[in-house]
Amino acid sequence: MRPFFHPSIEDLRPEAILHALSDPDRAAIFARIATQGCVGSCSRLAALGERVIPKSSLSSHFKVLREAGLLRSERQGVEMRNSARCAEIDQRFPGLLPAILNAYAMSSGVDVQL
Repeated sequence: MRPFFHPSIEDLRPEAILHALSDPDRAAIFARIATQGCVGSCSRLAALGERVIPKSSLSSHFKVLREAGLLRSERQGVEMRNSARCAEIDQRFPGLLPAILNAYAMSSGVDVQL
């Protein structure tokens, strides 16, 4: 399998982060990973409320989040481990992620604490 692309901290762009988190499903996925630390099973993130995201859409969402620099994904056997890069992003763009996730929390009613 090909290794995943993870942009370096110097290559992160705020517009890519804003684009990645503009989709409510991606924002929900990222918020869950950011608050839980490292999430192993992608299927644990497929259920958003009463709706389940299809695997093909879930893969696409992870790719967008990863390429924006929001996630680091690593294969461990058959499982994928995803972790948020919040600390790195906060060093580069202080306060950006808390502001976005707080706005997401207010609009969706989901509690997000980074």
